[in-house]
Amino acid sequence: MSLSGLITALATPFRADGSLDTDGWQRLLHLQLEGGVHGVVVAGSTGEASTLSDTEYDQLLASAVERIAGRVPVLAGTGLSGTARTIEQTRRAAAAGATHALVVTPPYVRPTQAGLIAHYRAVADHGGLPVVLYNVPGRTGCDMLPETVAELAGHPNIVGIKEAVGDNGRVKALLALRSADFAILSGDDGTAARSIQAGMDGLISVGSNALPGAYRRMCELAAAHDHDATGSWDARLQPFHDFCGVEPNPIPVKALLRRIGIGHDLRLPLLPLSAAHQPAAEHLAGDIAALEALSSH
Repeated sequence: MSLSGLITALATPFRADGSLDTDGWQRLLHLQLEGGVHGVVVAGSTGEASTLSDTEYDQLLASAVERIAGRVPVLAGTGLSGTARTIEQTRRAAAAGATHALVVTPPYVRPTQAGLIAHYRAVADHGGLPVVLYNVPGRTGCDMLPETVAELAGHPNIVGIKEAVGDNGRVKALLALRSADFAILSGDDGTAARSIQAGMDGLISVGSNALPGAYRRMCELAAAHDHDATGSWDARLQPFHDFCGVEPNPIPVKALLRRIGIGHDLRLPLLPLSAAHQPAAEHLAGDIAALEALSSH
């Protein structure tokens, strides 16, 4: 399955008592399919993967695979701090039916670039799934440089990268590595439109949890190089880009989801959206239905 267009990094809905909200999960999956997304990520950082038990992880993945039924790729977040555990988690995801593993650079341990190459090659060789690299140094403390990505891009089982560093120099360096066998995906909602217009294959988005149709429309227009329409949609979504960054992800987007009837809470150490940002959440949630309707026209 090709990786392009809009892929939603799914939040994990919880009930007020902290348990999985399985009904909310099904509503979220339905919303994504109705919005026309081109893929989903289950149990990534937006999905609070570090708080999930193995049983919950398996349950979320299996239910997503069943509901999506092969219509779009299902990427599983499998990246952990150790290579052996990452391989084990990738095999778990493969057994649950995921199509790809989204593997973040090892959090906290800050390996060298040579260490990253050895890590990803081992996961690609032994994990049992096609690997999508994921670079988000603001969360992990480790920046995978373009020359490292170049070393990995030729591996037959490493099929793309989600890059959250959105500056022009990084985008240009990675686009030189793009091929039919290696996708370049933005991991930053706010710069995705210009990155896709520059040649990136798509966006793995946070905001699209609440606005799948609107973010899909923006990505499609950007890929078609309709600059005026892309700019218009990006401007409409700018308040959502900004809002999703006012507190650590996924606090803001889960505040939006709660207001449209999906999920209730987060798991510690994350707390609900602070009082100072509640009015913005109310205002933006009121715009969601109209934007989603407009995106289908």
